[in-house]
Amino acid sequence: MSKSPVTLLLDFDDQVRRDQNQSALFLHRRDRRYALDCRAQRRKPSLAGWLDHIDAHRLEQNQPDTRLQRWRRLSLWLLPVGALLGVLTMLGLLFYDGSQQINVTVIIGFVALQGLLALATTVQALVGWRPWGRLLSPGRENHGPTTALDLLQPQLAACTAQQTALAFTIAGLLTLLAMVVVQDLAFGWSTTLRTSADSYGALVQGLSRPWSLLWPAAVPSMELVEQTQFFRLGDPRVSEPARYGDWWPFVCMFWLTYAVLPRLLLTVFARVHLRMQARRLLRLHPGRPSLMHRFATPTVETTGASGEGQTVPLHQPEDQLHSLPASGALIRWAGAARDADAVRTLLDGPNPRIVDAGGTASLAEDRAVLDELAELPGPVILLARAWEPPTGELADFIQEARRSWSRNRLLALVPIGGEQPLEASSTRQLAQWQRFVERQKDANLWICQLPAPDLEACQNG
Repeated sequence: MSKSPVTLLLDFDDQVRRDQNQSALFLHRRDRRYALDCRAQRRKPSLAGWLDHIDAHRLEQNQPDTRLQRWRRLSLWLLPVGALLGVLTMLGLLFYDGSQQINVTVIIGFVALQGLLALATTVQALVGWRPWGRLLSPGRENHGPTTALDLLQPQLAACTAQQTALAFTIAGLLTLLAMVVVQDLAFGWSTTLRTSADSYGALVQGLSRPWSLLWPAAVPSMELVEQTQFFRLGDPRVSEPARYGDWWPFVCMFWLTYAVLPRLLLTVFARVHLRMQARRLLRLHPGRPSLMHRFATPTVETTGASGEGQTVPLHQPEDQLHSLPASGALIRWAGAARDADAVRTLLDGPNPRIVDAGGTASLAEDRAVLDELAELPGPVILLARAWEPPTGELADFIQEARRSWSRNRLLALVPIGGEQPLEASSTRQLAQWQRFVERQKDANLWICQLPAPDLEACQNG
């Protein structure tokens, strides 16, 4: 059974947050294994298939619908509330004590107000405005990171509001039909503005155009408009009382066309927009690039004839190396790799950013570097000298980077064994860096290797 985009987004967001407590090596092996299984079965890896692959090996299943139940329960409770308000509102609009007619102008104005509210709800969902955010999530602004469900709140609220309003309008229409049957309603029109019967007749006939061919009797005639105009202090006596009931077809069709149908269409649009927004958030999720990179990158780099699935002893440092991701930003730590031309070959994009941090740089300068790179998307490469042991200053810098950036942003740590030219680190040098990365417990902190010169030459030649 395929998952809805909303459920898929919440599942994926939950899994990415759980993976932050896993090592990069474990995640790479697990996800690369799934990608290889898909290749063997001649199918394309997908997020839904990846989640199913993980769920099959875990006793505790994802339950994103538990969080969605709050919205479903709220929607179900508001449906009868909306219907009850629709009944009471229509009874108020049709209140008739025999002394004065039911003013059609009031009904037209009320439906126009409904249209403005419907439009405001739709615009609020489209722009992602949450004026009621604190009401739905008290304390959420100051406690905890923003979740995928928080980002969907404007669209979920719009769905709930449109469904409630649809129940309101349908209940109002049914109440109107019931009142037409059981009571003798007398309609008329009145306004403080100096409006002639001809002008008012043109207005109501213009509003009646959508159903003029379907139900001609529901289009008020100019004669009906002239005969049913009343004034608050005018003569209450009328010559043809039956004429005042001839407005009911217009009122019913007007309510159906301008209240019920727009709400129905906007309810459908709200649900479609919710799914579209979920797909968009899933496509732009910060954990997706790292996952796609793990899908496409081998976990073991060997020069022998053995396949990728070959078992390699875990004590070999090369086993934990990742391929260097495509990046447009690079940090040179503590003065490493001063040759800018050599460093620039590791970066992609027309305007790569190369900055320095650590070493003699002050804490303020390090923070300025993090703020500068926070504006750039994609992974960040961090070059360090492999023969120098990783320091607590570097660990603090990485932790500060996680506070400034998303925890799902890939940080590629590249210990280099030589600077002129750039050379990969030795097996002995890598061991201390691998232990350092394991102590950080950061799933998106990878140890990466420099591209092999001979391999690049073969590819470019």
